[in-house]
Amino acid sequence: MTTANPDLTELGTPPPPESVPTSARKALSSPWASLAAVVIAVLWTIPTLGLLITSFRPESDITSSGWWTIISNPGFTLDNYDEVLHGSDTNLATYFVNSLVITLPAVIIPISIATLAAYAFVWTRFPGRDILFISIFALQIVPIQVTLIPLLKLYVQPPFNLMPLSGPDAPGGGFYTLWLSHTIFALPLAIYLLHNFMSQIPGELIESARVDGAGHVQIFTRIMLPLMAPAIAAFAILQFLWVWNDLLVAITFGSPNTFPLTARLAELSGTRGNDWFLLSAGAFVALIVPLIVFLSLQRYFVRGLLAGSVKG
Repeated sequence: MTTANPDLTELGTPPPPESVPTSARKALSSPWASLAAVVIAVLWTIPTLGLLITSFRPESDITSSGWWTIISNPGFTLDNYDEVLHGSDTNLATYFVNSLVITLPAVIIPISIATLAAYAFVWTRFPGRDILFISIFALQIVPIQVTLIPLLKLYVQPPFNLMPLSGPDAPGGGFYTLWLSHTIFALPLAIYLLHNFMSQIPGELIESARVDGAGHVQIFTRIMLPLMAPAIAAFAILQFLWVWNDLLVAITFGSPNTFPLTARLAELSGTRGNDWFLLSAGAFVALIVPLIVFLSLQRYFVRGLLAGSVKG
């Protein structure tokens, strides 16, 4: 004999309320939410599509009609990119290489230091640890603009003399001043994010490794680094996009020989403001690398943002 479970509404008892995550999941997965997401994605992509089409149009077509007329009046050329990359007045190829030389070390160096610092803050004990971590956390609220002049004085004056005011390297500094500056600005956030992620790792895992005779080096290299890969990748993407698109730090601590793409594009927009065929091609040259990086690593970016959000 089976007995059907009574309906709670028939007994006058209201059903249990849905949790907030469940309600939000249902709302975001509804057809209307999906339609809104598609519309927003299309509207967000239209300017990028227009920039891409404009970069391949001849100069005469750009000055006489909009990019949306490409359907009725098709016409494409690679002369814009050839002029931008190899032209005597623009020569963005050199600045493109400068951006890569600046960005890659400016991503690797702070991540290397931050992972070691985060491990020390979480799994080691030393005097003043909490005060030091709070101080590093508080540095995130300091605007970069406030630190430019003091840091510039520190580079120029003895004992460092990293940016000579006279000589063949003057004015400005080399790539090392840019690497050092980006590392300084990135470390507070990097240490904070990696510390929060590492603190979610169960302590029993570390204790069992210590019982088996593993030291700090083995624990860090064989346990922590593989587990922290999503968080490291997430911060690497953020730092890469920040450094690649940076202009203020590059023109403050760099020199004309080390200026990145952003500095040259800013100069072109001022001196060649009417040359849309060059500006559109140059802008897309600067855009394509971070776009490829983000699209190819976005799964790691999402995993890194969600890692450690749910404990257990």
